[in-house]
Amino acid sequence: MTLMNLTAGKWVSRAIAVAAELGIADLLKDGNKTAAQVARSTSASEDGVYRLLRGLGSVGLFAETGDRRFRLTPLGKLLRSDSPQALGAYAQFVGHESTWRPWGKLDHSVRTGEPAFDHVFGMRIFEYFAKMSEAAAVFDAAMTSISTWESKAVVAAYDFSGTRTLVDVAGGHGLMIITILKANRKMRGVLFDLPHVTAGATRLLRSGGVANRCQIVSGDFFTSVPEGGDAYIMKHIIHDWDDERAIQILRNCHSAMQRGGKVLIVDAVIPSGNAAHFGKLLDLEMLALTPRGRERTRAEFRDLLQRSGFKFRRVIPTETHLSLVEGVKV
Repeated sequence: MTLMNLTAGKWVSRAIAVAAELGIADLLKDGNKTAAQVARSTSASEDGVYRLLRGLGSVGLFAETGDRRFRLTPLGKLLRSDSPQALGAYAQFVGHESTWRPWGKLDHSVRTGEPAFDHVFGMRIFEYFAKMSEAAAVFDAAMTSISTWESKAVVAAYDFSGTRTLVDVAGGHGLMIITILKANRKMRGVLFDLPHVTAGATRLLRSGGVANRCQIVSGDFFTSVPEGGDAYIMKHIIHDWDDERAIQILRNCHSAMQRGGKVLIVDAVIPSGNAAHFGKLLDLEMLALTPRGRERTRAEFRDLLQRSGFKFRRVIPTETHLSLVEGVKV
């Protein structure tokens, strides 16, 4: 890939976001359509739709078959809402102004070490989502979108058979704990998050068939987390915060569990060297958006756990860019 292609990366990400917003992949799931047909179905410009499809065809999401007609490719099928790895909602979040505008001020974060998000919007990202319901809905949908396949990867990688009660700290609407509970029929769960987040969890727990085994608890993990779990899991949580606040969350987990209890951090673990890794670029997202959040190396996770009172045990990779970092209370 040339430097010119890399520099134009924003064109691709925003074009994918627009295709996802218009629901084009769903329109093409039953067969080829012309740009005119897609334009009519989306109330969009025929010329604009054709150029969008042609552009995304050049990166493999669609394929032009002649007469301005397009079909989905295997890569493009991931934007379908019914795909097992549906990433359309995530694509929309990447192109949403809540992330797009701060990335336009990435230089602010690089120069100051402070989140560009705060510089652009005048508030922290989680305060923003608490106030802006539309943006929060886009974010929640994106997290659910990626959680579908990430959660399956967690279940495939980790043996939960010895866990009686699992507490999902900041577990959102509960997709991960639903996936884990469905795979471990004797386990009970606790879904813990802020009140405005857990309000949307009951329906999902019921539809997942685990409502009778999963308690919903609302609260703030900087204050405390529910007691009684023998394992506490957090996915895409610790990376949102600097070391001081990450340790505060982990210490609250430590206080809530008995000796021998486990904490499972599900995040990217950055490898050494120059090898490509999604987490290395995700780390820039943390730099731009979060209150000094970051992706961490194995050594940094070891230090974080030890400073929180845990014994670092191991790192377990998954088939995604995420790993499980396991700590034990001794």
